[in-house]
Amino acid sequence: MHIAWLGKKTPFCGNVTYSREITGALTNRGHKVSFMHFADTKADGDEVPLPFLYTSQIFTIPTIRAKRVLERSLRRRKPDIVHASLSLSALDFLLPEICQELDLPLISTFHTPYDAKRRNVTSTSQFLAYQLYAPFLAKYDRTIIFCEEQQDLLVKLGVPRNRIIVIPNGVDNTKYTPGPSNIKAEFNAKQIYVYQGRISTEKNVESLLKAWKYCNMRDYGCKLLLVGDGPLKPNLEPFYGLEHGVVWLGAIRDDARRIEILRGADVFILPSLVEGLSLSLLEAMSCGTACIATDAGADASVIADGAGVVINTQGVSGQLRTLLPIIRDHHGWREILGKSARQRVLDRYTLTGNIDRIEDLYGEILAPVRAAG
Repeated sequence: MHIAWLGKKTPFCGNVTYSREITGALTNRGHKVSFMHFADTKADGDEVPLPFLYTSQIFTIPTIRAKRVLERSLRRRKPDIVHASLSLSALDFLLPEICQELDLPLISTFHTPYDAKRRNVTSTSQFLAYQLYAPFLAKYDRTIIFCEEQQDLLVKLGVPRNRIIVIPNGVDNTKYTPGPSNIKAEFNAKQIYVYQGRISTEKNVESLLKAWKYCNMRDYGCKLLLVGDGPLKPNLEPFYGLEHGVVWLGAIRDDARRIEILRGADVFILPSLVEGLSLSLLEAMSCGTACIATDAGADASVIADGAGVVINTQGVSGQLRTLLPIIRDHHGWREILGKSARQRVLDRYTLTGNIDRIEDLYGEILAPVRAAG
């Protein structure tokens, strides 16, 4: 099967990881993948660079030429199916028209995070994104989302239920595994705590930092490693540094390095106000790390019933002030949570299972086309 994949390769974010993992797995299963992404480089093999004016972890502004380049590439390559890992760009809204004209089946993965209860200003802005996308998602042959709550929201906004399919994210459990790590020795710490993701408003990192500082975690030999970059980093870094046991590592693209950090971590913390289904959370769980996450998006369902600790998006700092000392002082609890997290991934969130379901979806979409041919 030939899949034209429209996704992201830079800057590094969850969408980049999703596109890389899925297309790599599809290629390993013998499918041909033409990767179309926003870049200012020349075409290389099965990659198609699309011109852009601006790109970031959140959204991309394509040039006027981008639509023509995409249409020309699809006409020339003649894929069996187009799969768009939506990146908040104008092309997302033009794809249904382009693919209809070329008679190509079109699937999307809709990553936009959300808070089903819409409890804060950030979640309200995310809801506006759902309102914006819904009329266009109704024109896609299928849209992949990560949980039933997300499906219910899109249906309320007018997307036909039969055009939405729930396929949770998956992680490569053969790569992200428990194992040895020198991280504690490297950072001279008795315990390591990790946050991995954007340093931005919706990720609510400041609430974690306030609780960490309040609990004097450094005095107990604990270090908090922040893996990621974002607009709030320059505002927060001067006030939370090594004197508080906080280490700012920036974005880390190297998988081996991130795995080494997660293997050596005692606790992974995700204090987000809104989420989809965090790949960073699944990576930490797969490495056998005890996890704390808010009930934003689908994350609560991932770690519910003993696979982690769920906290409310309201009053994150206050809840962490209570939790941090308890989890710090109870090694046995951390160990149980880590083993349960790993098992939860094996049971429900493997990359292999994810790819199986995506291949089944491709087959379902293409069956009428093949029958007619």
